[in-house]
Amino acid sequence: MSPSAPHVRPRKRPLLIQLLTGALLAATLAAAPAVAADAPTDAGASAVTDPIPGKPVTSGLGLEVEEFAQLPKSEPRPGPVEDDRLIRYNRINYLTPFPGGSGRLAVADQNGTMYSLNKDGSGQHVYLDLYKEFSSAFYASRGLGTGFGYVTFDPDFRHNGRFYTVHTEKPELTDAKPDFDQPSGNGFHGIVTEWTADDPSAPTFSGTHRELLRIGFNGQVHGIQQIDFNPTAKPGDADYGLLYIAVGDGGKGNATGDPQNRALPHGKLLRIDPRGRDSVNGQYGIPSANPFVNQAGTLGEIYAIGMRDPHRFSWDTRGSHRMFLSHVGEHAIESVYEVKAGDNYGWSEREGAFVFDKKATDPCAKILPLPADDAKYGYTYPVAAYDHDPPADWDCKSDVGRGISGGYVYRGHDLHGLQGKYIFGDIVDGRLLYTDESDMRRAKPGTEQRLAQLHSLMVYDAKSGKRVSMQELTGDKRVDLRFGQDADGELYILSKADGKIWKVTGTRKFASCDTDGTTLTDVMGAENWAPVTPSKWQFKNGEAVMTEPGAERPGPRRPYEYAVLTAGPTYRNVRIDAQVRIDTPTDIDNRDVVVVFGHESDTRFGYAHLSQDNSIYPHNGVFTVDDADRLRVEDQWDGTTGAPPAISDAAWHRVRVVRCGDTGETAVYMDGSHHPLMTAVSTRPGDGRVGFGSFDNAGRIRDLKVSGTS
Repeated sequence: MSPSAPHVRPRKRPLLIQLLTGALLAATLAAAPAVAADAPTDAGASAVTDPIPGKPVTSGLGLEVEEFAQLPKSEPRPGPVEDDRLIRYNRINYLTPFPGGSGRLAVADQNGTMYSLNKDGSGQHVYLDLYKEFSSAFYASRGLGTGFGYVTFDPDFRHNGRFYTVHTEKPELTDAKPDFDQPSGNGFHGIVTEWTADDPSAPTFSGTHRELLRIGFNGQVHGIQQIDFNPTAKPGDADYGLLYIAVGDGGKGNATGDPQNRALPHGKLLRIDPRGRDSVNGQYGIPSANPFVNQAGTLGEIYAIGMRDPHRFSWDTRGSHRMFLSHVGEHAIESVYEVKAGDNYGWSEREGAFVFDKKATDPCAKILPLPADDAKYGYTYPVAAYDHDPPADWDCKSDVGRGISGGYVYRGHDLHGLQGKYIFGDIVDGRLLYTDESDMRRAKPGTEQRLAQLHSLMVYDAKSGKRVSMQELTGDKRVDLRFGQDADGELYILSKADGKIWKVTGTRKFASCDTDGTTLTDVMGAENWAPVTPSKWQFKNGEAVMTEPGAERPGPRRPYEYAVLTAGPTYRNVRIDAQVRIDTPTDIDNRDVVVVFGHESDTRFGYAHLSQDNSIYPHNGVFTVDDADRLRVEDQWDGTTGAPPAISDAAWHRVRVVRCGDTGETAVYMDGSHHPLMTAVSTRPGDGRVGFGSFDNAGRIRDLKVSGTS
């Protein structure tokens, strides 16, 4: 045992269990993985500046949300507040159902209050005031994770009345000593408490409590996060009634080996038996099936190791029953892991599937590629992840402001299109994301881990019908996003910014207006088109061909050459299906064609620009021309890059453009994808005609079908 390890008293176990457990461990854990600290990566490896290239795919799927409850305003207690980020409307961070079928919901506010709500959001009241119970030591005034962190209910709560909470205390305010110290010192205590209600159905708590576990942490961040029971376990199952405890690294993992030190609980996922008593402190049991039981110098409570900030975990309750954990990264990568007993997620030798170089003197050079012999270290890598994508002028010594908020695999009944999708988001900016549960797969031994494809979700205000962002809903750039779930598996979104809970009441497909009115086909004859410069066009063999590039014209900046389809009516809601090709050679880097919609005049229309270049303002996006230079309006442009290039070769490509004049929504699909490459919302242009052209290239269109309503 290392000199810095805490004292661990031997645990008495029946001899048969000791023998069986020892034999199992000898067979399965005979060879411990190598330690990577002395050989972090291959010599001469360069720092990785963009660990996960690309962005989440735009799904075109939106969540309709409606305000469910406004929780009371609260202040961090006892005060004074030492971090401005704690000054929120309140600090609600979790919603979960009371067991028993009542439909009641419990909500935790980190400032010390546990609320009870009816299933419709009404009747909110204080169920338990943790600050009142622990006021002499309760602390929530410094650190984003301090205070009343979590609540979970015993699977048999309806009969035994037991539930469990996590809260934080300052050591100078209490005489209690941690069961486990952090070697660098204990500036804070994280406590797991068991409560027993006299009447589980009572509207407010009355009963007793006892302390199960107290862990010391050096810093105010990355303490005890979630605690929970496996909801897929049934009475008689080995996992039934066992409590999982996600423990962070106390903010010291980036400079120490604590998350890899099996003699410490820090940076680990623990699993304990609240009904047992063979722990060091005699307050809980050590499950005999835990992966490191009876290993010298190792805590038997450990279920998995190598974590920085294991923020949330959940099980796919009505599906695969797999367990997923969301992990907040250092300054680079946010991850989702599939959890199995004995896993090592690598922190602080790894961040995601990359080497984390603690010894790097350059703060911009801490993320490195994996070494060629990485397999020998035995790390488990994420099944899904996204990186921080800092702006070009980012100071790499500072936090760009990203943090994953884990959610759930949706298996409810009300939300069409979400079945089997793991719903999660970003704590800070409130982005909502999903990936398919079936796509989150661990790599087979000896193969490289593949990341599941991430998709972005839109948000609609169910009351107004308008598309919004979580930042707009909360009125704050820092959303402090969290998720909750009721007994039916339906989803809720929480924000500390305004202290509100939204229920996800439905889903909506972007640009899903009615386009089943007038339909046009077989319109490729010259008599149906009005080109800007007729001499540059040919109409033959079912194609409209722009034979040479156009030239810049006076007036607003807009496509140089295009032809308007004059057949049929003007459209308000329209769907354009066609095949297009860029004829300009591929060695020219500014190749493009455009699909025109809403054409009212030569200086009033919209267009989708399809290009092989997505790195400059005029290319590969959705634009409007409204008696002024073209204006870029699509969601994918972030100021430096847009959506992935729509066309990068000289082949034919199928394109679909849907324009909904009623909502201002425009979606561009390429090559049969169910997910739009580009999405935009703009009230301009208005009703108009469709067309095809380019800025300064040659190209052609065929198989055109236009349908819509006026």
